[in-house]
Amino acid sequence: MKDLVQYLATQLVDNPDEVQVTEVAGRQMTVIELKVAKDDIGKIIGKQGRLANAIRTILSAATAKSNRRAILEIIE
Repeated sequence: MKDLVQYLATQLVDNPDEVQVTEVAGRQMTVIELKVAKDDIGKIIGKQGRLANAIRTILSAATAKSNRRAILEIIE
């Protein structure tokens, strides 16, 4: 899941070198923390949070078969 979020984020931002993705795994849930450059936060969130919700939807669809939950947190 970390690679999926990394790929999506690097395609959306202007500074792909500054994209950092951290994965914290638990039993039933995985928290994926996404950190980008300060100028690129708006590009990841999108208008009214649409891009962030789209990334979260893709992430939940990718984790559906493994009976695990993944939560995306965008860190400023």
